[in-house]
Amino acid sequence: MRLSHEQLMSYELPEIRQRYTERDVMLYALSVGLGQDPVDASDLAYVGRRHDPLVLPYMAVVLGYPGFWLDAPDIGADTVRLLHGEQGMELFHPIPAAGELTGKTRVVEVVDKGEKGLLLYSEKTLTDAGTGQLIARTFATHVLRGDGGMANAGRQARPAHAMPGGPPDWTVQARTRPEQALVYRLNGDYNPLHCDPQVAQAAGFPRPILHGLCTFGLVSHTVARQLQPAGNGAVRSVSLRFSGPMYPGETLSVDVWRDGSFRAKVIERDAIVIDNGVLRVA
Repeated sequence: MRLSHEQLMSYELPEIRQRYTERDVMLYALSVGLGQDPVDASDLAYVGRRHDPLVLPYMAVVLGYPGFWLDAPDIGADTVRLLHGEQGMELFHPIPAAGELTGKTRVVEVVDKGEKGLLLYSEKTLTDAGTGQLIARTFATHVLRGDGGMANAGRQARPAHAMPGGPPDWTVQARTRPEQALVYRLNGDYNPLHCDPQVAQAAGFPRPILHGLCTFGLVSHTVARQLQPAGNGAVRSVSLRFSGPMYPGETLSVDVWRDGSFRAKVIERDAIVIDNGVLRVA
């Protein structure tokens, strides 16, 4: 990492103004797994309407996206060893089916974990480009495994959501497709870790992994449908921790509690990949 703590905290990311259409809305929904059942009326409301499709609230994480900014030469982060640690969002207004939004991303905290690397906390506000109305706020934690030892950084990581002690109220499955990472990257995340086998192997994975934000959308939608089967656009907030990599084509078993807590494991490997999740509905 070339930047000091003070420089990283004040690093100025450009404001992103993005115009999107109903096509982008449907592409996002398809990219996180909707449409696998072509007669599912609920899914078709997001992917089967030519005009005015429903918008998944989790699309807030890809709108106004500043790109893979941590690989900028002036930052100097070891992006090959970078991991997406946590993701969250709050929705203040339904995302329109088409329009123009503005995203502004900033670094809000840096925590040094020594040999384990840095925890970098960032936040993005998403507003209507015309009216300035706040649509959503998203939160992310990235683990920079090769960049520990930063002077003046914090030492205490933020606590994760505490999971219930009892068994889940529901357990449901969610499937991914073998080509899903190649579709999801069309939302604007072109990190080669998700499409280039050589880059994936250099990072310690046997093959390209699924985007964390793809898993975020897939699991969040699965949980929301379980908590409120008839509700559309009723999600108010969601947060989760990424506990391990997921590969395209794998199947998730998602545990859901009535209070909105959830976790998910890959059935094929019996490995937890999402933990400490919580989703709130209206």
